Amino acid sequence: MRVQNARSADAEIFNYTVVRQFTIMTVVWGIVGMFVGVFIAAQLVWPELNFVDWLSYGRLRPLHTNAVIFAFGGSALFATSYYVVQRTCQTRLFCGPLASFTFWGWQLVIVAAAITLPAGYTTSKEYAELEWPIDILITLVWVAYAIVFFGTIVKRKMKHIYVANWFYGSFILTIAILHIFNNIELPYSWFNSYSAYAGAQDAMVQWWYGHNAVGFFLTTSFLGMMYYFVPKQANRPIYSYRLSIVHFWALAFTYMWAGPHHLLYTSLPDWTQSLGMAFSLILLAPSWGGMINGIMTLSGAWHKLRTDPILKFLVVALSFYGMSTFEGSMMSIRTVNALSHYTEWTVAHVHSGALGWVAMITFGSLYYMIPRLYGRESMYSKSLIEAHFWMATIGVVLYIASMWIAGVMEGLMWRSTEADGTLTYAFVQALASKYVLYIIRILGGICFLSGVLVMFYNMVMTIKGLKGVNPQVPAFVGHDARTAQPATAV
Repeated sequence: MRVQNARSADAEIFNYTVVRQFTIMTVVWGIVGMFVGVFIAAQLVWPELNFVDWLSYGRLRPLHTNAVIFAFGGSALFATSYYVVQRTCQTRLFCGPLASFTFWGWQLVIVAAAITLPAGYTTSKEYAELEWPIDILITLVWVAYAIVFFGTIVKRKMKHIYVANWFYGSFILTIAILHIFNNIELPYSWFNSYSAYAGAQDAMVQWWYGHNAVGFFLTTSFLGMMYYFVPKQANRPIYSYRLSIVHFWALAFTYMWAGPHHLLYTSLPDWTQSLGMAFSLILLAPSWGGMINGIMTLSGAWHKLRTDPILKFLVVALSFYGMSTFEGSMMSIRTVNALSHYTEWTVAHVHSGALGWVAMITFGSLYYMIPRLYGRESMYSKSLIEAHFWMATIGVVLYIASMWIAGVMEGLMWRSTEADGTLTYAFVQALASKYVLYIIRILGGICFLSGVLVMFYNMVMTIKGLKGVNPQVPAFVGHDARTAQPATAV
């Protein structure tokens, strides 16, 4: 009862309405985006599934990436950043109506993407496929987001700005700059436009945007989750607050220069390619510094992993973060890139980060938040969280392992030559050799998607206020803004 009363009081102090809305839609869009991913993976095995233009692979692939990155990932970032900034600043969100606008505006962006991309309206820029009217709406929503977030920090009751807010704040500012400059274009109809850039310049600007969309939308931002939810769930202060600040500044500076590694062996000037490769290798240091900071936060609390499935999500996410950043730095080396680029290895790398890091840290964070948002003592079923964890972990391992094998095999077959210089294998032979591995990828995707469906059921039952057969022990409320150490046991 004391837990429920405390959380009811929190709901009066803080604006949880918009956080609840984004939380629910995170799970919903996760199901949609990952279902489309499984379907297009199946299209590569059974081409007859491309039975109509607007459901063809070429139309659905950008829909899948936008749904997972911006609908699922974006909604998760809105939800967690609004929750964290209120809790760490001990004040209500600035300008509630504007916060509400960010929710409805973001959902409108997603629905517009779901209509226009299958219809074939696209700029053809990866992760920036949406046409100019939708780009303008994104800009309006993002400006409102910045006003709400930074307005909340300005009116904070705590002198200290906790480090999670540094990561969220840098992500908001950087994505605004990237989005605006990459999408400068000349409209010539309502759903068609020409980029303001051309040739190598267009490619350079696109991958300055594209890699930093990964760097800030899918990494720096989700580190904001790590720095709040890992200490809270582990009931430990962050291992090194000083390291978290070094991590922030080193990551923010280094990431901005790594984009050219997407354009090795192209017409981009050689010095620019080398610069991108060098900074990509340097990037490993701050990335692993942050991963170690998160992992070491569990010092003295490792035993909790036996019984706490939420903590399992968070720790496995950190492990994938470390692995994916190491892999990305290695793939930026020219000789490695010559083997890996355009192969399924790149696909494995992307999904190691997107499913292993982004999705897993999101699931753990949402499982922490949902009971607190609705005044419940715990999620409906702890065993369902455990089941979801293993489905997600097995799913992502099947996915990335099959694509690693397919990618290395594919790269070696492409570069294999006979004594007279002719290719040893035709392209179709390399394609046929991946058939079984493509099927394993589908199975991994189905497993991962099934876990999200389990989460949706668990979330609905929790919101309804029903209690499972094995509820979790009530956690803690209260917060010390500097250490994220829970302050008051209930």
